[in-house]
Amino acid sequence: MRRRILQSILLAVAVTAVALGLPLGFSALRLVEDITRGELSGRVQQIAASLDDQLAFGRDLDLGQIRVAVPEDGQIRVTIPGEPPVEQGPDPGPNPVVERAAIVQQGTVSLAVPSGPLRTAQAQMAAVVLLLVVLSVGTGMLVANVTARRLSEPLRHVGDRAARLGAGDFRPDSRRHGVPELDRVAEALDTSAAALSQLVERERELVGDVSHQLRSHLTALQLRLEELADPRHQPEPGEARAALEQAELLARVLEDLLATATAVRSLSAEPLELSAELPTMVAEWRDRLRGAGRALRVRVEPNLLARATPARLREAIGVLLENAVVHGAGTVAVTARLTGGMVTIEVTDQGKGVPEELVPHVFERGVSAAGSTGVGLAVARALVEADGGRLKVSPERTAAFVIYLRVPRVDDVLGVSWRAEAPR
Repeated sequence: MRRRILQSILLAVAVTAVALGLPLGFSALRLVEDITRGELSGRVQQIAASLDDQLAFGRDLDLGQIRVAVPEDGQIRVTIPGEPPVEQGPDPGPNPVVERAAIVQQGTVSLAVPSGPLRTAQAQMAAVVLLLVVLSVGTGMLVANVTARRLSEPLRHVGDRAARLGAGDFRPDSRRHGVPELDRVAEALDTSAAALSQLVERERELVGDVSHQLRSHLTALQLRLEELADPRHQPEPGEARAALEQAELLARVLEDLLATATAVRSLSAEPLELSAELPTMVAEWRDRLRGAGRALRVRVEPNLLARATPARLREAIGVLLENAVVHGAGTVAVTARLTGGMVTIEVTDQGKGVPEELVPHVFERGVSAAGSTGVGLAVARALVEADGGRLKVSPERTAAFVIYLRVPRVDDVLGVSWRAEAPR
């Protein structure tokens, strides 16, 4: 990463140096030549004016009077038609720098100086431009090094932080780099670490709670098998069939719990038609309640849709029904309806309900009013919250638990006709 950043910056500096250095060097060479020629042109004009004065008064040309305007290495040449040219000064050599001016009688005067000093001045100027280019490239390399280090080290640190996060290290990292974009990435990683930490902790709790949820099913199955295994008891076909059904139920519960434990915070919640699914979810509890001389009633509004995961909702309602069976009394009712923009599923019985002093703590792990483990309601709340819902004790009577689920949006599912909420 550092090498790529360094190469990119150096390439930009090199392109800039070439794009600016070449025109600057050419302009400097032209400027030196223009200054030399401008100075030479001024001398020629001064000489031409002096010669015009001499010719105007009919005097012979006297180049000695204009010698002061001629450089020491310069040569002056005066040409008048019909007369031989007049020269004065040393030979300027090959390729001299020459400037001319017109005088009276259609004559011309030229001043030539050697080109060596001009070329030397141009070479010096070119060297200065080259030095400036080298200094700019050097400065660019220094800035590139500093910038590359300043960017690569934070990027490396952020990459290491992401790798540690993937390896299960969810500890927050307070280090910031002074680069707004990288700091936002670091903050996002810290937020993700906190969310993942909660997710992993919740999954561990759910996996640990599998044994609790299976205990009642295993106990029922064990009782069936003990009756079948008792040599003093004549087994009946119905008992074997009931044991088989209990084993199949246990297998389904185990699959649902394992699926929930591995996807506790996933976004798999989907539009679920409660009018069709809810009676099926609670059907397995009807025989158990009937055996205890109690009834189960289910009331669901038609075409009622909620956003939930079937496995999670089934197990959460199972916990509430088991709580009603073990700790409640009378008829158990499961009611689902649309209330205030939320879908509510209420599980009630005719017992005394949760003691008032335990209502604020009933969903905490280990809290129980009847000597149980106090885990089931905590698991049920975790399952409901995993789908974005809520589980509370009914504010009207403590023998009722209410599940609040979100109503699906129109774009959650295609091809479903959505009914409008009935006016109140």
